[in-house]
Amino acid sequence: MASTPEALAQAQLEWDTPLYRMAVAQFDQAVSFADIPDGIAERLRFPERALMVSVPVRMDDGRRVVFPGYRVQHSSVLGPTKGGIRYDHDVTLGECAALAMWMTWKCSLLRLPYGGAKGGVRCDPRSLSSAELERLTRRYTSELLPVIGPQEDIPAPDMATNEQTMAWMMDTYSMQRGYAVPEIVTGKPISIGGSVFRHEATGVGVVMVVARACDRLGWRLEEQRCVVQGFGNVGGIAALELHEHGARVVAVSDVSGGLNAEGGLDVPALQAYAREHGSLEGNEAGSRLTNEELLELDCDILVLAAREDQITAENAPRLRARMIAEGANGPTSLEADAILNARGVPVLPDILTNAGGVTVSYFEWVQDLGRLFWTRDEIRAKLAEKLSDAFDRVWDLAEDRGTSLRTAALVAGIRDVSEALEARGIFP
Repeated sequence: MASTPEALAQAQLEWDTPLYRMAVAQFDQAVSFADIPDGIAERLRFPERALMVSVPVRMDDGRRVVFPGYRVQHSSVLGPTKGGIRYDHDVTLGECAALAMWMTWKCSLLRLPYGGAKGGVRCDPRSLSSAELERLTRRYTSELLPVIGPQEDIPAPDMATNEQTMAWMMDTYSMQRGYAVPEIVTGKPISIGGSVFRHEATGVGVVMVVARACDRLGWRLEEQRCVVQGFGNVGGIAALELHEHGARVVAVSDVSGGLNAEGGLDVPALQAYAREHGSLEGNEAGSRLTNEELLELDCDILVLAAREDQITAENAPRLRARMIAEGANGPTSLEADAILNARGVPVLPDILTNAGGVTVSYFEWVQDLGRLFWTRDEIRAKLAEKLSDAFDRVWDLAEDRGTSLRTAALVAGIRDVSEALEARGIFP
């Protein structure tokens, strides 16, 4: 029996956040080009499964604090679900649902045998000690045991989580099984089965996609003036990779604000400074500016590697970049997308541009399952091959259908998931 409008409206309320509404709106725009059955489209608007948990943690001062935690699995039709774990004070069920949906399209677009998932704990990670973060991670992992597993759902690092977080998750899961299970998570330390290229994969992948786009546009990457918003694991690596390709990185920013030097910044020196001081605060390598001012700088390539919802209808008309690359998830609103498209500014969409991380996570998972590991050069070459194939399919589809690159990327991902759902049918 088809869902009633009232039932659909009630289901929508469960996830109702601006980010989830944006993910669904993007999906609805792409569906008109994807030519998939209405019943399949309705199924894909909602996650398959969502888990909400309470995470009690003993604090260093003896208090007991309960944190809310989440894990959302959008689709498992192509294989186990895959997605990051984030610790942030803004984590919500709707945010996790949106990011899980985008991960489904990303995995499908890259032709990885995964569906999308996302999870996290609502907390302020900067206020927690290392011991508190470990207890939080281990208890959260214990709460997820009914829904995660190497063939069910494989977590990875995300905002404010890292290799150490994944090591704690892997150990907690393994203790429940009685033997080491390195394939339960990706993004682990190399000593327990991590990939030698996982740390830099997302940032390097961003630049691989940017370079491919430059080739298609007839630009020389080494002649471009680049601005990078975000100087963490994605933005910092992307800035360094651009610098090493000969491009001029004229501005970068992090939580402390931005730095601008028209002659180009010494990115390796900035990375060393950020490692030593925790941020770029106090650095005088260029003139200081706000993140908002940085977005509107005159440049050729703007890399968005911070957070969602950075380019909006309000600031999109003032952007002076010739091309935008989304290293973060959901940094451009629907209204801003329309404005940039009308202005002829190509936007390299997140589900393609930041897919390097999940692609190398897939390589790590495969290596853990087979207990056979590849070299850095082998992994980098395999990543370049995957991203180039996906980019060419997206670019050609956009030209053929007269759509934006984002719509083309979504269409490519949605079609493969839809075909799998049609082939498998509905059980029972």
